[in-house]
Amino acid sequence: MNTVYSVKELNEAYKILSQESVKVIAGGTDLMVFYSSGLSLPKKILDIWQLNELRNINEEGDYLKIGSLCTYTQLINDERVKHFAPCLVSASKTIGAVQIQNRGTLGGNIVNGSPAGDSLPVLAAFDVKLEIGSLNGIRQVPFNSFYTGYRQTVLAENELLLGILLPKQKDREKSEFYKVGTRAAQAISKVVIAFRAIVNAEKKIEFIAIGLGSVAPTVIRATKTETLLNGAEITFDLIEQARVQLSQEIVPIDDIRSTEHYRRVVTGNLIAKFLRVF
Repeated sequence: MNTVYSVKELNEAYKILSQESVKVIAGGTDLMVFYSSGLSLPKKILDIWQLNELRNINEEGDYLKIGSLCTYTQLINDERVKHFAPCLVSASKTIGAVQIQNRGTLGGNIVNGSPAGDSLPVLAAFDVKLEIGSLNGIRQVPFNSFYTGYRQTVLAENELLLGILLPKQKDREKSEFYKVGTRAAQAISKVVIAFRAIVNAEKKIEFIAIGLGSVAPTVIRATKTETLLNGAEITFDLIEQARVQLSQEIVPIDDIRSTEHYRRVVTGNLIAKFLRVF
């Protein structure tokens, strides 16, 4: 028999996490797919959907603080997210159908840890910080240090993801999100990528950050390609160098959705597409 704990207060969730080995669910969109495939549900489930205190979006100085239970629909419709993190809005619009966007949460996408999670490259490129809580208190973890392996994180069994601290996009900064799938909507990505960049009037790259998904065991930052581009002037030759560098830096695999070769070629094409905008 399965046991489901449904909580309305954060401290109640902390107490259960400290005493029981449970599977935490929020919107439940991933877990229901798992169940529908014929596999059995975890024996003990902690349902945190009613923790409304984790559903807020607030401005905190240079950051947006996004509660872990914010749905994709909430992100899409929030004026602050539209202004300060338009890239996250673009990513949220690609996630499933409207039903999934209404129920799926940003925190769920993070904790689930799939390298194909559409929001994750945006969070990687923006160098967000994650706020994690337990009965022992609250700690912050850089998003780019959160994953230790395929679907593995630094989150302890007694901890809960509370919120996401996302730096506000600067006035001169441009961000972009690209997703390549089998079809235009409701598809798991073959390649997903997010860019942030500041480029001056002389086409010199003052800053660039590149986050990628579906091309490695975890979401990654393309640090070698960033090093190549930072401080450089955008030219045809530089774009070609970036295309080659990025396609070599990733570590994709052949799987049911795509091939290693396809992912390398497409990833290179996407950075060329982004740089040609300037």
